[in-house]
Amino acid sequence: MNISFNPLVRVRTVTAFVNLSADEAQWQAGLTQAKQQCDAVADAIEARGYQVQSIRIVSNPFGEYLDVSSADSALAGLKRIAETLKAINTGKRRIRFAVGEARNAQEVALLPQLIAAYGDLCNACVNIDLDEHGFLQTGLLAHSVQAIQQIARTTPRGEGNFNFTVNFNCAPGIPYFPASYHRGQHHGALVLGLETPDLMVAELQELQQQRLQLDHAAWFRLAFERLSQTLNEHATAIQRCADGVKLAEGWHIAGMDTSAAPSKSCASMVDVYQLLGVPCFGASGTVEASALLTRVFKSVNGVTQIGFSGLMLAVTEDQGLAQASLNDEFDIRALLTYSSVCGIGLDTVPVPGDSSAEQIAAVMRDTGTMAFRLNKPLTVRLFPVPGLKAGDTTAFESADLCNCAVLALP
Repeated sequence: MNISFNPLVRVRTVTAFVNLSADEAQWQAGLTQAKQQCDAVADAIEARGYQVQSIRIVSNPFGEYLDVSSADSALAGLKRIAETLKAINTGKRRIRFAVGEARNAQEVALLPQLIAAYGDLCNACVNIDLDEHGFLQTGLLAHSVQAIQQIARTTPRGEGNFNFTVNFNCAPGIPYFPASYHRGQHHGALVLGLETPDLMVAELQELQQQRLQLDHAAWFRLAFERLSQTLNEHATAIQRCADGVKLAEGWHIAGMDTSAAPSKSCASMVDVYQLLGVPCFGASGTVEASALLTRVFKSVNGVTQIGFSGLMLAVTEDQGLAQASLNDEFDIRALLTYSSVCGIGLDTVPVPGDSSAEQIAAVMRDTGTMAFRLNKPLTVRLFPVPGLKAGDTTAFESADLCNCAVLALP
């Protein structure tokens, strides 16, 4: 049966959260069941006319099921997981895997080798919390900086950092990689993630004649109402499809991340800003528009919201943002400012290859301080690019990444 997919709304991911034990003999059954649940939900959603781009599986912290006593033993275990995923992925959808969080210095130190070897099947994060005095835990942060620098040196063009992020104030259950993790309590949960920039652009384009007749406040009210209404309609329809699927015992739909989640395959969030009336991303008005868009994503009430459910500004995953960086329309300070009213922090930001550990750690501490002070989830996913300096243009080869300007670390 041929299905005509909605061209404006896609489901970026159906993400399953699963516990793996140290008993390798149980891995295949656990991963197979997780994929089966994802496929069942994805099939139902696609039957309703929405394309599902990928299915993803997130494990408990990898130190609980891989032998992390050495890099060789951890790599051997991850190889068996990769072989299992390849064997069970007989369908058409892309499958991705997250090994969960690295919880200590030993586990963080393993990540460069694991990511270099398995990339898209080795997404990982580190969660930086506050200490008993209310300050960021700088020990684990410093080890994370070392991992970022090592990944930059040992993966082509430093692209391996696409698979690693540092989380601040991020709850478990995020469906998007590599910030996704859980600590066992989400076993059996399925979470949906959307891709909706095309929908937002289409809706705002229809309103442009009315925009010319309204003052600014009235225009923003109209834009909010229209975007909120249409996003809610589609999110609710997709949620109902998922809720109607009979899942295996112990599995359930935990909710949806309502973030727009832009990518190379859809409209840019820059188009959304311009249709709202911001001359270019980074111009005056960007903060206000960012706050409006965050309010739109938070307003969806027909689903159980989970994860970020906010505005994502991923520099190298959004063609418009990549071009804006080449036009020198924003910098890292601006991205941090926008994070105060939205999210996701500093996501997929190329920085000079010779950036010092102190520079990287300082911008992480700024982001983490904002996350906890403002009580919002923020992440840092930096790409130190070997051989490039601020203002140079990247030459990424990954199909997921846009080429953009290298931004200076302030």
